Amino acid sequence: MKGAETGSTITIRPFEIEDEAAVLALLEQTLGGGPAGRRPAEFFRWKHVDNPFGRSFMLLAEADGRVVGLRAFMRWRFKVGGRELSAVRAVDTATHPEFQGMGVFSRLTRAALDALAGQVDLVFNTPNDASRPGYLKLGWRDVGRVPVALRVRRPVAFARGLRQPPERLPPRPPVDAEPAARVLERADEVAGVLAQVRPREGRLRTPRDVGYLRWRYGAAPLLDYAGVAEEDAGGLRGLALFRVRPRGALWETTVAEVLVPDGDRRTARRLLARVARTAAVDHLTLRAPALTAASAGFLPTPGGISFVVKPLRDDLVPDPSTLGAWALSLGDLEVF
Repeated sequence: MKGAETGSTITIRPFEIEDEAAVLALLEQTLGGGPAGRRPAEFFRWKHVDNPFGRSFMLLAEADGRVVGLRAFMRWRFKVGGRELSAVRAVDTATHPEFQGMGVFSRLTRAALDALAGQVDLVFNTPNDASRPGYLKLGWRDVGRVPVALRVRRPVAFARGLRQPPERLPPRPPVDAEPAARVLERADEVAGVLAQVRPREGRLRTPRDVGYLRWRYGAAPLLDYAGVAEEDAGGLRGLALFRVRPRGALWETTVAEVLVPDGDRRTARRLLARVARTAAVDHLTLRAPALTAASAGFLPTPGGISFVVKPLRDDLVPDPSTLGAWALSLGDLEVF
């Protein structure tokens, strides 16, 4: 393949560890700092190498000895009933500005799908409005928007922040909570809580164990996840994991996980109330069952998070292209 403007021959090949510096430079140039604000090597390795579901599948586009394109698919798994599905999530797509509009994205995507066929059940991701049409053109299915609930904590500041540009963001508020890594040190008790979390029947969910939580929230560089825990006479009753992050000119507490025994809305409400008190943010966001969200002062918001899938098998049950097939937390959707 030759770039029409550059005259360079573009070749596709697998990522090698020696490519890390060039890939990080390309990501920084094309996508900016990402969810962590910058892209150091440790963040890249946490995401693509240390993932407990396996190392990411990554392809590069190369021209004249330099990396000009990247297509990365993170390994993931979903569970429904007693079955597990193998999945990948499309992340970190980058094309050098000199090679944009030359089909690099499409070629990398098709090559990756060909390589993953037979070993992966489905591909999923959360594209923005600009990139979603490209995915649909390549055969992804638009599942819809995953609803997110909102609790406004500082109404006047929230209303003002909606009208202000991001550069008017005030300093980050302090967070009065333990780091998630410390909360998750209580491995046996956390495992006991997880054993009592009952997934919604017949819906696809990320299988959670202590190792996954420690990777996702305890070891994530730069993201500063924190946690709060609720106790009873028997020990740990539940926990919530969250992070304080900028959202335009506002500060948001993103509640990634609320883990409580099945049906224990009282503990969930207490955890969410504690999370709300940890930082003087403008608002909180949450993805949880409607009754739990409403009872903790959260209200549904218009829109939501765009979610698309590409099944690589025809016999998947439940049908992953329907929103009702999924049981997702914000931790499943944000960051990546």
